[in-house]
Parts: sequence; structure tokens; C-alpha cells
Amino acid sequence: GLLQAVQAAWRAGQCDPLDARRHDPGLLLPVYTRLSDAEENERQRLARADDALAGKRGSKHVTMNDTAIANARANGEGIAYKPLDARHGADVAALEAAVMGTDAWSEALVVDELGRVDRVWWAAYAADPKMPLTADAPLVGYAGGWVVDGDVQILKVGVDPAWRRHGIARALLARVADDARNLGARTCSLEVRAANAGAQALYGALGLTVAGKRPRYYSDGEDAVIMTGPLPTVTLAAVPNGPCTQGADGAAGACEVARPLILAIESSCDETAAAVIDGAGVLRSDVVASQVDFHARFGGVVPEIASRKHIEAICGVCDEALDAAAASLARPSVRWRDLDAVAVTYAPGLVGALVVGVAFAKGAAWGADIPFIVANHLEGHLYANKIGLPDFAPPAVVSLVSGGNTLLVSMAGWGDYKVLGATIDDAVGEAFDKVAKALGLGYPGGPVVSKFAAEGDPAAIPFPRAMLHSGDFSFSLSGLKTAVVTYINNERAAGRALNVPDICASFEAAVVDVQVAKARTALRETGAPTFCLGGGVAANPALRAAYEKMCAEEGVRLVMPPLASCGDNAGMIAEVALDRYRAGAFSPLSTDALAQGDLEQPY
Repeated sequence: GLLQAVQAAWRAGQCDPLDARRHDPGLLLPVYTRLSDAEENERQRLARADDALAGKRGSKHVTMNDTAIANARANGEGIAYKPLDARHGADVAALEAAVMGTDAWSEALVVDELGRVDRVWWAAYAADPKMPLTADAPLVGYAGGWVVDGDVQILKVGVDPAWRRHGIARALLARVADDARNLGARTCSLEVRAANAGAQALYGALGLTVAGKRPRYYSDGEDAVIMTGPLPTVTLAAVPNGPCTQGADGAAGACEVARPLILAIESSCDETAAAVIDGAGVLRSDVVASQVDFHARFGGVVPEIASRKHIEAICGVCDEALDAAAASLARPSVRWRDLDAVAVTYAPGLVGALVVGVAFAKGAAWGADIPFIVANHLEGHLYANKIGLPDFAPPAVVSLVSGGNTLLVSMAGWGDYKVLGATIDDAVGEAFDKVAKALGLGYPGGPVVSKFAAEGDPAAIPFPRAMLHSGDFSFSLSGLKTAVVTYINNERAAGRALNVPDICASFEAAVVDVQVAKARTALRETGAPTFCLGGGVAANPALRAAYEKMCAEEGVRLVMPPLASCGDNAGMIAEVALDRYRAGAFSPLSTDALAQGDLEQPY
């Protein structure tokens, strides 16, 4: 249906998919019939007055110490954006009075808007990383719109004068437009004071044009300028993981392409990624679009939202990967027909997210008439070690630690793996996320817990080392997570202030001790000369330092992927694909995405 719509527009002379506008993500966007379930439920909850009052009493649901604020503080971003909730109606009214004068809305009017199904409201908060975690983040901006007859009428846009020229109004309008699109809006309209040249310039930059004037529209008699236009396009940012190189020797000028040239796609969870690798094993591009800001509002990955965002991002991310590869090779372009194969992660992961990547890769392979290759996500994390050290080769013992997996693997050769042990409940990354959530530190939990742990005492609290002496290579994180949450609740019940650094350090030490002890035993039993890591938790500084110490003591080589390659990325899938291509291990287009995948039989 989407392709037929573009075809109809092309025949009508309204677009040319082959010209420069092919890079415009607005050329082809999915049309949703409603917001996701998570967003709909959030809107209803945040609009309830009882939750607003509960928030003032410290409700775990409506509180400014939420994931969006916590993430912005932890990352030093300065501004956090989240849907407006009823608790902050008074804050909006106060800012309204300061910036709108006699045209300001009251708190009652603002709160009444939030429960309406055809309204969209967003707010911006100053997330100062120096502020205590429990401190309220002040509201510095807000925007709201009313969706009617396919148009979103912007009702309000207000920004604290002290926070202007930080791009807040533009960011708020982008979020309103994104939600409005899912509620059926296709155009945008608003009124702006005739004398407000700055605001008119902003709206003009967003594609709105002057459509008329409303004489004496404002309470002080000033005219309003009516502006209308297309709904602004909102896209995920795609950024290279690292700089591309001209070639292995860094020489200038066009590079000879070492065949095969393969594009790989990764979409197993909440990162939309694409990479291009050549036959010499050089990554010509490695691009990732992250969804973390969307999922942070809910304290974890929401599968429906993940699938939607992959659909929105995958065209642009693949285009960016091809363009970056062309720049790396000093060529005008790299086209789909210039590739020798298309590869994709097919398992394991969120099946809805995987389906997006698999379907797109199948279509690309079929359309370009080139081979189709599938890769196991976990095997990709093994291959990520080649990104930092191209000469790395098995045999080795590998620790795979991420948000969804915790395994010890004996790797006899590429494609020859034996799982020594795995978690019987929670994965390491999942435990970090849940502890961070219990402390109100935001999502994802790993980086922020690690940051606080660096300032704490790892011996302050004797958290359990589950299955440390189990006699096998199994792991269990559920009991440790429960112990930490219970400790936090008991401290709060006793009225004692939480020592967040000590809690994080003690929890992290309990995790690291078990991981390192079992890795040491695995190395001794297998006699492997090398130990390596994989997965997002492999970026944890304490874990990396502990493995360095252990490997030095055991006299084995330690190989770790670059920090940028620890998380989900397409570069690691491209590395797998290169070996698959050389082995002629191509897959039929009937291959399906799978939520579960056996690492011992990766394809």
C-alpha cells in the first residue's frame, strides 16, 4: 500500500524517488491508526487528577524523578521531554501567566485538556545533573495541540524566557506533531502574534506559511497571523558508530572495492542499525538509530513501540549506511545493485522488531537480485570482538552479558559453539535495569548504576552471590535483584536516606564476583587460551577491570570489543555475514524471524 501510494504520487508528478528527495524520510512514512497501547494508557493515567495528587505524595507512578528526567540528568543533556501530566498543571499555568499575559490559561483549563482523546500535550523540564536525584526538575516549556479534521491546531507553545534559544520550542512541536500524526493529523495550523517575528521565523522553518490574519485576536487588541502547512516530519537520529576510513592504508582518492560488499541490518530490540562491510573485512559504515528516549518513559522496552520505530527508521538508516560507505570508498554513491548480499539478524529478540529487519532485508535482496544471509544476534556479539581486533580467532571462552542474555560459551571455532551455562531467570542487564528503576535512576540502568557505583563502597552491603558455589556454569540474578529491592524498601520504610552510591557499588560487586568466578573456572576446565566478552553489559567498567585482573592471574589473553560495539549494532552482524558469504551459506527468502535462537546452531 505504501509503495502504491508513492507510485501514484510519482505518476502525478508530485515526487521523484530518484532525485535528492529520496533522503527525505517524509517521502514514505507509515500511517498508524492510533497511538500505541503504552502511549494511550500513559495519556489516560497522566490526565487523572487522583494520580496528580498521588504524585505530590510520592506516587511511584507520577513523579518528576522518572526515567525521562533521570536519563537526561545522567547523560548531561540538560532538558528532558515527557508528556504533560496533571500534576504539573499549576506549573504550566504559572509559566502561562509569565509569558502569555492576559491570554494565559488557568490550571483548571490546562488539566481539563489532558484527558481529551483529541489533544496532545508535551512538557520540557530542566534536568540539571548536579541536582539531587529526589529533587523536582522545574518545568521550562510546554506545547499542546488539538487534532480535528486531519489538522493539528497548535493551542499553546510556551518557553521560560531564561531557557529560550535552546531549541525547546522546536523539540516540543516535533513531539506534538509525532503524536498528532498517529491521531490522524496530516496538516498543522496555529495563530501567532503579528509582532512576534521570532516565533513566525521558527514556524516558517518548520514549513508553515502565512494563510491570513485574525484582526484584534488577542485580549490586548493585537492581530494574530494564521500560519498553516504540512505536519513536521519527525525521525530518529542516525549516527555513525565511528569514523569511516578511506581504506586500510588511509590513502586518499577512490578505493578499490574488495569483494564481496555486504549490507547488514540489526533490529532485534530497540536499535535500528545498518552497516556495510567489504571483502577485506573493513567496515565501510556502521550506523545506529536509537529508540532509548521513547522507551525511557516506560522504564523499559515496549515491543509495540520498538516495532513502530524500526519501521520509521529503517529506510533512512540503510540510506545513511550506503551513503557513508560511498564516502568511505570516495565514490559518488553505493547503490543496492552494487552490493553482493544483504544480511540481517533473524533471531533471537523481540519478534515484532526482528520482523521489520527481516522483511526489509528480504525485499532488498529480492529487488536487487542478490543473496540473502541471516545471522544469530548472539553470534554477532561474539564477532564484535573482531571489530576491535581483526586478528582475533578461536578457541576462546566468551561471556555474553546483555539485557536479555547471560551465557558462558566455549567457542572452538567460528560457527562452532557450546553453551556452558546460562541464567535460569533474569539476565545481567535486566537486573541492572530493575535495580535502577527501584532507585529511580532511569532507563537503561547499566550506565547510571555504574556511574554511581564508581563513587560507592562495594563492601558496604553484603548482597548475596547467587549460585557462586553451584558447581556448574548457571547464573541466577533474580534473588540478587530481590535482595537489593528489599533493602531499598526497608531503608525507605525506616525513614533513612538511601546511600545510592553504596547500594550500586555493592550490587555491582555481587554481579561481578559471580561472573568472574565462573569465567575463571570455565577457562581452567576448557584450557582455552583466550577470554572475550560480548553484549551491552560488556561496557561496564567494573566488569572489564575485573576480567583484566582475572586474565592476568590466569595467564590468558583478554579480548574485549570496543565500547561502541558492545551494544546492539550492525557492524557485528556484517562480520558474521562476511564469513557466511565466503562459505556460501545463503538463506531462502522463506526464512522467518524467531524470538528464540539456538547459538549452537546459529543458522
